[in-house]
Amino acid sequence: MKSVTFEDSLFEECYFEDITSSNTFFKNCTFISTVFYNTDLFEYKFINSRVVNSTFLHNKEGCQLDFSDDNNAYMIYFVSFLGTLAVLPGNIVSALLMDKIGRLRMLGGQRAQGSLLCLPWGWGVLEVF
Repeated sequence: MKSVTFEDSLFEECYFEDITSSNTFFKNCTFISTVFYNTDLFEYKFINSRVVNSTFLHNKEGCQLDFSDDNNAYMIYFVSFLGTLAVLPGNIVSALLMDKIGRLRMLGGQRAQGSLLCLPWGWGVLEVF
């Protein structure tokens, strides 16, 4: 279960342990002699609720992230499709250049261009020492 909303419930002598849920809320509930151990049930999750003779031990700290709501398969495939479309114009230009210039000249030009672009990086490393 991702989340639960309890309304008008009574929890008497209960033991909550190792609970992590970002969307669980208690509305108009009453807790009597209840122990909360290692949970992320903080004060804002108890809306108009009464907590009587209950104990909170070792509450979880920090930002509790919940990835279950964001795993939408449609969005994952859509972003992957957009990434594929972004590469397409470069592939078309590369194919046209290869047809006009030739494969070997293009590879040689890329090698020369890469070596020229790496020269400033080499000089930057030498200046540090």
